[in-house]
Amino acid sequence: MNNTSERLNDEVVFIRKARLGSATDWEALVRAHQQPVFRYAYLLCGDADEAEDIAQEAFIRAYHALGRFDETRPMRPWLLRITANLAHNRRRSAARYLTALRRLAWSEPTPGVKIEEKTAQNIQKRSLWNAVQGLPEGDRQIIYLRFFLEMSVEETAAAALIAPGTVKSRLHRALNRLRAHIQKDYPELTETEPG
Repeated sequence: MNNTSERLNDEVVFIRKARLGSATDWEALVRAHQQPVFRYAYLLCGDADEAEDIAQEAFIRAYHALGRFDETRPMRPWLLRITANLAHNRRRSAARYLTALRRLAWSEPTPGVKIEEKTAQNIQKRSLWNAVQGLPEGDRQIIYLRFFLEMSVEETAAAALIAPGTVKSRLHRALNRLRAHIQKDYPELTETEPG
């Protein structure tokens, strides 16, 4: 049995016990999925506080819907669908979304890197983030799931409620649009753009 199968089997045990009211088993499930749920919420809304609220609400909703969850499927894509729906609902106001982007917090700089290099890295990160933000929502979602959250094609398909082949074709189109957007509006990234 491989690690994925073992993890899913353990997850089913936790789900079954949580359905019976075990707080310890529910907490184990939350710990297992908390980071990806928060990261996805953050990618979708661009604000750490709002992402924390969305993640908490996603787990509350998941807990209340746990009786309807299909335990033959992995839990993470289901949680990410809930997260995406909540984030979408919060993003309806354009002003709120733009405010969240303005407050975007970037990761801590790598220790030992010169100030010029840190500045250049931050400029590249910000430019790449802005380039991704310039894509249609569907393109952003596929890129977030595959590259920012490092999900497999199958996990991405489950989270986005589409077929794996559709993930591949949408990802191909999204990356082509991103490349064109970078070449047109962010030429400084073309030298460092991943293949």
